Amino acid sequence: MENKEVLSKLSREELIELLLIDSKNVIAMDGVWFQSIERELGMDCAMHHDEEAWKLYTRSEARRIKKFLGLPEQPGLEGLAEALPYRMVDRANTNDIVLKDGRLYYKTLECRVQQARTRKKMPLHPCKSAAVYEYGGFAEAIDNRIKCRCVSCYPEITDRNCACAWEFWI
Repeated sequence: MENKEVLSKLSREELIELLLIDSKNVIAMDGVWFQSIERELGMDCAMHHDEEAWKLYTRSEARRIKKFLGLPEQPGLEGLAEALPYRMVDRANTNDIVLKDGRLYYKTLECRVQQARTRKKMPLHPCKSAAVYEYGGFAEAIDNRIKCRCVSCYPEITDRNCACAWEFWI
């Protein structure tokens, strides 16, 4: 039986649940490979590979989401605000998006990665260096005019009300 045939038998609610499960599974898989490198070769090596993965993956994900949503070539901050919730990782987290004064502010309020590491009594993931590529690359692939700045992200937390915060503008 083809995948499309299997999925077509699911109800709308089941498809939504499966999407959320898949989002959590992607985060778990990302964490498993990362922790494997971290244990064997150390945090610096794991972060290097995390950064390299996000440089490529995020642009591919953005192009697919942009096509899925039918966004124009340069959809601006409004297009980015529409696209961000469709990111696989962000579907599994709790996020907040605000468009204000020609800027888009995006916060991850609850981060599954940091929650899992805390639960396992592991040090927090120093995600800022990889997340710069993740969010900046995603935004640029949605609209090449968009710039991105990290407002708060571990290990440089400036906003204790969220896991990380990002600012976008044209």
